Parts: sequence; structure tokens; C-alpha cells
Amino acid sequence: MSKDLTISKIERQNVLNNRLAVDAIIAKIEMPGMFFENEFRFTKSMVAEFYNVDISTIDRYLSKHDDELKHNGYVLCKGKSLKEFKLQFAHLINEASKTTQLGLFNFRAFLNIGMLLTESDKAKMIRNVILDIVISTINDKTGGGTKYINRRDINYLPAAIAEENYRKNLTSAINNCVSGHKTMKYAQITDLIYKAVFRENAKEYRKILNLDSFDNVRHTMYAEVLLVISSFENGVGFEIQKQFAKTGSLLTVSEVENIINELAQHPTQTPYLNDARTKMATRDFGFRDAYHGNISEYLRAISPEEFERFIGSQSIDFDVILEENKDVLKRLKQAEDE
Repeated sequence: MSKDLTISKIERQNVLNNRLAVDAIIAKIEMPGMFFENEFRFTKSMVAEFYNVDISTIDRYLSKHDDELKHNGYVLCKGKSLKEFKLQFAHLINEASKTTQLGLFNFRAFLNIGMLLTESDKAKMIRNVILDIVISTINDKTGGGTKYINRRDINYLPAAIAEENYRKNLTSAINNCVSGHKTMKYAQITDLIYKAVFRENAKEYRKILNLDSFDNVRHTMYAEVLLVISSFENGVGFEIQKQFAKTGSLLTVSEVENIINELAQHPTQTPYLNDARTKMATRDFGFRDAYHGNISEYLRAISPEEFERFIGSQSIDFDVILEENKDVLKRLKQAEDE
């Protein structure tokens, strides 16, 4: 998917919230600054000079994107802070001594305005550098692919185990209480649940994530999505058994669809569905470059905390965790089968 940082605020924020990428970009771009209040700072004139534009152009972008640039570290230095700044750096800045406030960029805000500037060839070059570094940073952390980046979350394994157990409740209910083709009815009902949770069936999901036919769809899902599916499957299984006990007749797939739709529309499900859709749309777009059009209204920027969970200091090596816990998992499997 082609990315245009000048257009998409979400894509800009995904860069700036990625600490590992920003650190790598800092190392790549030589931009001398003034170390003040624990980070390097740059005046408007320094930023304008770097990007080869007029200060008036910088002012125009500051006016148009004020909230975004301030969110990412642009500040108006004034009062005591400005006095201290002038004491340290008056010899380096070309500002009138009577200036009562001074706009200062930190490195994130400096990158932010570089992602916005359309008039600057230097900014265009920087945007290419940024995108290359973002891609390489994520690939380095995930071993070259993001198909299973969801597994780097420490919460994934418990969610996957719980989902598998709740899945058994549903498959048991389908097996005993629903009419239809012995294997087809499971796929049909699973697709109906996927449609209810994230508005895509398994085939659509596979296409968006470019999965192979042998890939297990659920092995690519985030912990929060799995937990919502678990809740759904458990609730649907319960309602199937309840209705079967009441009528004594096998339910049709259409009757199960009604159960699923009623559950999806229940107010208690709304916050969980919204959260699952937000997590899927946001993380797949930011990490996997995959766009879920049916839930695009839930798309947000990935938070700094999420970057830490999936590629930063809090992420895990799933294969190592499996190897370290294989005896425990084997005993759990044996206990379930007995």
C-alpha cells in the first residue's frame, strides 16, 4: 500500500509513536540542535533552513496543524523557561532580546513538519528515509514478516488458550443441536461470528492479510479480538443449547444467525466490539499495511504503548515462550483430552 505522509495524519502519528523508528531516524539524520529540558530543540529558523523553505512557510504549517505539532512536541517557550533558554543559547539564535515567546521544535515535531511540507524537496527526501526506516525497524523486530506480529504480545498466548476452550463449547453445541452438513455448518457459523465481530468472513480476512490457504486465521488475531470472539462463541453456544432444550428440535443455521445478530446488537457487547474493531483496524494498518475497509471508521494511530508491546521492550519471542513452556502446555493438553 502506497503511503503519503503529507495526507494521512494517522500514518504520521504511527511514525512518531514508534520510539524505535524515531531513534533510528535521529541516528540517520544529522540535525544539530540545542539540548534544553532533556531533549534537543530547534528554532523555526533552524527548521526552515534545514528544509530550505521560508519561515513564513513554517508559520503557515504551524497555524494549519497547530494541535498536531503541539501534540508531538512543538512548544512556545516563554517566561522563566525562555529566560533560561536565552542564557544558554542566545549566542546561537538570531532572536531579538525583547522576544517574549519563542517557538521551539523537539525532534518529533521537527520530523512532523517534515512529513507535512509539500514545498520542500529536502522534506520529500526525509519522508522516504522515514518510511524505509519504519519498515526496516518493524521487519528487524519480527524477523522479516508481520503475519504473526500479534504473537509478540505477552497477552496473546493466554487469550489463544482461552479462545480454544470456549470454541469447544460452541462446536459441541453445533454438533448436538444444529442441523446441516456435518462440516459445513461449523464454517458457516464461524463466518457469521466473524461478520458480527469485525464485519468480514474468513475468506475476506485471508485476502486482506494475504494469508496462505494453510494459515490458521485465528493464529494471526490479536489477544483482544480473540477474547471478543471467545465471548461470542460462548454466548452463541449457550443460546443454541438453550433454544434446543426448549423446543427439542435441531436449529437451522438461519436460526443460529438470528442468535448471533441479536447478540451483536446487545448493548453489553458494544464496547467490546468497538474495542476489537479498533485494535484490528489500527494494528493491521500500522504493522501489517493491511486495510480493513469494512471497519475503517475504527482506524486510529497505534499508541506508543502498543509499539512497546509488539516491537519494543515489552514484546516477546513467541517461539521461545512455547519452547520454554512446552511441558506445561503438553500437560494441559493431556488434561483436556482425559
